[in-house]
Amino acid sequence: MVSILILLDLSAAFDTIDHDILINRLEKLVGLSDCVLHWFKTYIKGRKFYVRLGDHVSGEQDNCYGVPQGSCLGPLLFSLYMLPLGDIIRRHNVCFHSYADDTQLYISAEPNDATAINPITTCLMAVNKWMSDNFLKLNEDKTEILLVGPKTKREMLSTNLGKLASRIKSEVTSLGIVLDPDLSFKSHINKVTKTSFFHLRNIAKVRPFINQKDAEKLIHAFISSRLDYCNVLFTGLPKKTTDRLQLIQNSAARLLTRTRKREHISPVLAALHWLPVTFRVDFKVLLLVYKALHGLGPSYIANSLIGYAPQRALRSSAAGLLVPHKSRKKIGDAAFVTYAPKLWNTLPLNIREASSLDIFKRRLKTYLFTLAFN
Repeated sequence: MVSILILLDLSAAFDTIDHDILINRLEKLVGLSDCVLHWFKTYIKGRKFYVRLGDHVSGEQDNCYGVPQGSCLGPLLFSLYMLPLGDIIRRHNVCFHSYADDTQLYISAEPNDATAINPITTCLMAVNKWMSDNFLKLNEDKTEILLVGPKTKREMLSTNLGKLASRIKSEVTSLGIVLDPDLSFKSHINKVTKTSFFHLRNIAKVRPFINQKDAEKLIHAFISSRLDYCNVLFTGLPKKTTDRLQLIQNSAARLLTRTRKREHISPVLAALHWLPVTFRVDFKVLLLVYKALHGLGPSYIANSLIGYAPQRALRSSAAGLLVPHKSRKKIGDAAFVTYAPKLWNTLPLNIREASSLDIFKRRLKTYLFTLAFN
């Protein structure tokens, strides 16, 4: 099987949303009324704009389209405007994920099945028509396709894609993550490494003039945030790949504490209370599991987790264990449905049964800290 991932380009759609259609959907589809609906009307409508060029300023004009980009309500309003699009995609039996103007369609297909891409083709045509009817435009030239699977099967499937074959890319960027056909994340880690060391060099220039507390704030803002962003994707990667990320953290710790290169880094990380990169990945995975089990995470994650229920009464019946998904190949062990339950089952009972998210995070970090530096 080969997975077909299509990234739709809707970047200009924010500016073309019709205010009247958006308000109608807030009322009819979402069910807003009275003062709540009036609040949204006053937020969306009544805006004006003008153009300034040097000392020259144009007259004000009514702004009847678009939602304010950069605002906290911008992505939400755009998602509400795009609600009917989800029904159209589901009608063609195509899976999808959306966040604001980032929409991704994906489907699995057998390489030798010439009809496997028909749902995607007809879905794209329906999406294009719906957007045209709703004052939006799908930028087909910037629509990208990524085939994920074994190289030989990817090459077989690409011959059946027809006109879509010209849009196949060797790498695509999805929500800031660089994806490649093998899901090795080498390109993404190269990007993180390059950007992180660029910022470390800049921080090193000002390090002599600031105290350790302020330097640590800079490192967390420019380095730790990049190491932690979507780091759940790094589960199951080879050690030589994650070692590159660990090198970034080690360099940041040495810069912060002015530790020499020849000195061991583990005592430095322990003194700073920084979990190594692989343990930070496990922390994020377990945090997602806890949130999903307690109704604080996305439903599709919760639905992928199955509680362990033995056929007869055992001590483990009330231990909060999960059933790992069985994978045929080693690469499947890195999937969330396999990796997360196995990792969850290794936790002590007092962590799995934490009564609140804050208690769970505190106990989990202490447990992982002990494993990392004991």
